[in-house]
Formats: sequence, structure tokens, C-alpha cells
Amino acid sequence: MSDSLLNQINSPADLKKLSRAELHRLAGELRQYVVDSVSKTGGHFSSNLGTVELTIALHTVFDTPRDRIVWDVGHQTYPHKILTGRRDRMHTLRQFGGLSGFPRRDESEYDTFGTAHSSTSISAAHGMAMAAKLKGEERRAIAVIGDGAMTAGMAFEALNNAGVAHGGLMGDLLVILNDNDMSISPPVGALNKYLTRLMSGSLYGEVREGAKSVLKNTPLYEFARRFEEHTKGMFVPGTIFEEFGFNYVGPIDGHDLDALIPTLENLKHKRGPQFLHVITKKGQGYKLAEADPVKYHGPTPFDPLQGIQPSTKPAKKSFTQVFGEWLCDQAEADQKLVGITPAMREGSGMVEFHKRFPTRYYDVGIAEQHAATFAAGLACEGLKPVLAIYSTFLQRAYDQLIHDVALQNLDVTFALDRAGLVGADGATHAGNYDIAFTRCIPNMAVLTPADERECRQLLSTAYQHPGPATVRYPRGAGCGADPGKDLSVLPWGTGELRREGQGGVAILAFGTLLYPALQAAEGLDATVANMRFVKPLDGALVERLARSHRLLVTLEDACVMGGAGSAVLEHLNAIGLSVPVLQLGLPDTFIEHGDPALLMAQCGLDAAGIERSIRARLGQPTLRAVNGA
Repeated sequence: MSDSLLNQINSPADLKKLSRAELHRLAGELRQYVVDSVSKTGGHFSSNLGTVELTIALHTVFDTPRDRIVWDVGHQTYPHKILTGRRDRMHTLRQFGGLSGFPRRDESEYDTFGTAHSSTSISAAHGMAMAAKLKGEERRAIAVIGDGAMTAGMAFEALNNAGVAHGGLMGDLLVILNDNDMSISPPVGALNKYLTRLMSGSLYGEVREGAKSVLKNTPLYEFARRFEEHTKGMFVPGTIFEEFGFNYVGPIDGHDLDALIPTLENLKHKRGPQFLHVITKKGQGYKLAEADPVKYHGPTPFDPLQGIQPSTKPAKKSFTQVFGEWLCDQAEADQKLVGITPAMREGSGMVEFHKRFPTRYYDVGIAEQHAATFAAGLACEGLKPVLAIYSTFLQRAYDQLIHDVALQNLDVTFALDRAGLVGADGATHAGNYDIAFTRCIPNMAVLTPADERECRQLLSTAYQHPGPATVRYPRGAGCGADPGKDLSVLPWGTGELRREGQGGVAILAFGTLLYPALQAAEGLDATVANMRFVKPLDGALVERLARSHRLLVTLEDACVMGGAGSAVLEHLNAIGLSVPVLQLGLPDTFIEHGDPALLMAQCGLDAAGIERSIRARLGQPTLRAVNGA
């Protein structure tokens, strides 16, 4: 539309030219643009609808990018991207070569810090604020933290540090709690209850509203409003944030520009650590998302008029669904099983488990470190904890994995969802490193199922193993194998031959790459082993194949460095056996977001790429049959 205000906004400087009435109109246009864009591309939806007014207010009041804004969690930044010169590229969101779904420093100067994992904003913004002081620069640092990110310990570590002076200096830091009463799953924990109680306390509300009605339209009204900021402790339970050394303001309506802009203008000129508590609604302005913000958290493309509709196509069962069904069946069979998730009930497939076994289900919030050590404590008392966690998020609990679980050889099963490349979420969420960082830990077992059936079997196998074990599986579905309903286990540390060839090449496949390996093997007449276990490695099978083939090829959807292929090489070296080994896996680089099949092909991990790499290694276009090596 020619009269669209949004089309006139190419940078935050353009916002400052608009009247308050025009900013209200812009908010409606921006919200509709988010609806139209995300319905076409898919992506994070309800969280971005909740930050429209806050984004407008921040870029109107502050001098960005000179004033630094750090968004946390980064999936609430689509309005920010639209207002900072990227509106015309929103159709490329989360696609290969297009805009990232999260802030990226190399994408825009307005993205001051990458925040795809949660709860890092206060630490980063505190660092920026202190850097400004040390450099003698006059600018502000703002951390916008929401979607449950305040439940993580790191946020409180940062508050604890930022609220005190360092060498006589104190940073000009503004922390904005975007409180939408949600993370991805429904909210949990004492902090959420505290915030709810603070907002809804009857005494506070009655006193506040009573004073308003008496003083409204009198000269004392504005004085009373300001006085309230300094006397709220009389009516509200002691504000935890003030105990950290922050000046607390709020809560205020995060969808009311007439409240947000003056409040931010006031805070802009205050020195030292400030804390603004704003209340927003996830899915604001789109009724379907307001009613079900979890469903609309990260949808695939949909018709905005109809909303998300059930698929009419029969879909393969995803690995996440396989895990969820196994968890319920195993819990039915064993009363000692306890399920744990760090705020990913839906994503990890635990909704049904929560419904059926509520006393044995624990959502600990965005607190991966706590999740691992909590599981360790349960295991100490003879229970059997299963921690469902994305591979990328297990990185955040690495010390606990080593010190609290493995060192004590505790019986904890880690179900690692989203292993390998994850597509549209990109490098920040890719589970490329778990094989390398878990297999080097003593006592830790590492299991890599090839399909849905084997995933269920290896989950049972890991669960029955009396020690720590990880079972890694990718996002989405596999080949479509029927997982079954039994709880049978597979022989510990044992792989299997799936194809015996005469081409002199043996492919040792770890995980779901077994199936492209089998395809590639047809043209190569290669032997294919489904290894199943990275640790303990099936050394007998490796030795047998090494003695009967002239080339071994290791194949994994994880980083090559330190991965399963390295385990094979270490074993061959230990037994004094020298045979050429070609290691295929993910390269030593961060892989961008895009369609998973495209990314795997670019990494040479589809069937054609595997065959091409093997032929190149052998230096010949075709393989001659070789009996033995």
C-alpha cells in the first residue's frame, strides 16, 4: 500500500520522525507484516507478535545501534529485523542464504550479540556497558530477556555481578524483563510464581487502583505515580531485583506505547543498573496464537486466515514421537523411571508422559546444568532418570555431565534429540558435536540408532545399562521403520553387517546415515556395517573388516574431528593394524541454516556424495572387485 507507514521505515531513524499516533498505527502494520511473513516461511511466531510495541519503543527512544540492544531469547527479534533494514528480505527467513531466525552480528550492525541460546543477554549487555565506561563512551546497553530465559542460572549470575560497582565504575545497564508468562512450554518454577504473585497481589492492586480513582485529574496524580515507584515495597513483596542492586520499575503494559515510551525515556537518563518489568502477551493480536501460544511458537507455513490445520498426508513417525512413546511404555514397566526436560516438553515429545505420569515428570525450566545434576541426585537414590535434551543444549551442562554424572558413574539416560544438522535453525542449534564431546568422557556410553525401530531398542538398551549413556537421534523422521511396542534390548557394544560386498571397501555407518550408505554401496559393491555404538565400539567387527578390506570408510552425521571415525582410528592404532581410513562427516565449520537435505548434500553426506568421496579416495571412476586386502 502506498500509504503504508511500514514501507517508509528503513532504519530506526525513520521511527523518530513519527508522531505517537503514527507509532500506534505502525504497530498494527508491523504486527500484520509478521503474520504475513511467517505464515509464508514458517518460523517463530507467537513470541514475535508479543514484542511489536516493545521493539518500536526501544528503537524510537534509544540511539541504536550506538546504544546496544541484546535480545534474549533471539527468536523474538523478527520485528527488530523488519525495522532495521531487513523488511524486504523477510521472505528468505531461515532459508539457505537468507536471513537467520536469530540475531547475528555478521547480518546487521543492529544485531549486537548472537542470542540463539537463552539467558546470555544480561551478561553480554553488562560487558558492553562496562566497556563503554572503560572507553569513556556515552551509550547505553539494554538486555531484553523473556520467553522463560530468566529461569536460567546464568541470568542471575549476571544480575549478581552487574548490580555492584567494579573499581568504582558501574555500567549504565537496562534490563527489560519481557514477561509473557511463557517459555516455549507452559511456565514453571518459583520465579514465575513470584512474578505472577507480584502482578496480581490483591493488596497492591487495591491500593494502587484506589489511589488512582481518588487522585485522577488532580495535580497530585503525577506526583503519586512517581512516588509509587519509591514506595511500592510497602505493598509488594520485597522485589528480588532490587536486592541485586537494580532500580526496579514496573510492571507496565508492554503493548501500551503511551506507557512504554515515556518510561523508557525516563530510564534512558538514569545511571547505573535499571530493571524494567513489562507484561506482554505471546501471540498478541492474532487470536489463534493468543489462545494457543505453544502450538504457534514455531509453526511451518500456514494460511493466516485458517490458522494451522492438521495435515491430511500420512506422516512418518518422528524420532521424537518414538522417544515419547518409548518413555511412556518404559515408565509403565518400571516405577523407578523419572522423566526430566529443561523447558522442552513439546519439542522433546513428553506431553503424553506428563499427562500420564505427572508425579514422575519434571520440567526444570531453562536450566540445563541443574537438569543434569538433578538427574544425578535422583540416580543416587536408586531412581532411573531419563533426561530428554536437545544435543545443542547438552553443551550447556558439560561440566555437570562430567563431574556430577560420569565421574560418579551414575545411572542416567540422556535422550539427545536434534542430533546432527537441524535445518532452518542453523549453526546455533545444530547437534554436531555430541559424539566428540561425550565419547571422551570415562564411563559414558554413546549409542547411534539407524532408524525408528533401532532408536526404540537402543533407548531400552541404554536404560538397562547401569551407568550413564546417551542415545542420539535427529530431528524429524527416518526411513519409516516400524518402531514396534516392545522394550527389547540389543547386545551391548555390538554392531551388525547389513551388506557384504566384493569391492574391497567397507563402510562403517554410525546412525541414520546407514541408509544413504547402503545406497552408495550398490554402485561400489561395498560392505556396509551398522555400527550402532560409538562407545563401547565394536572392536571385533572393526578388526574383522579391516583385515578383509583395503579401505575403511567411517560415516557419521556429526563433526569428523574427535568423532566416531576417530574412535575407529584409535582402535586400529591400539591393536597395531594399519589400513587406510576415509572419515566422512560434518566439516570443521559452522554450517548455515537451510533445507536439511540440501545441507547434507553440500557436505557430501547423501548417497551420491558418499560414493563420490570414496571413488575420489581410490583415484578411479569405478571399483574393481577385490577379494580381501
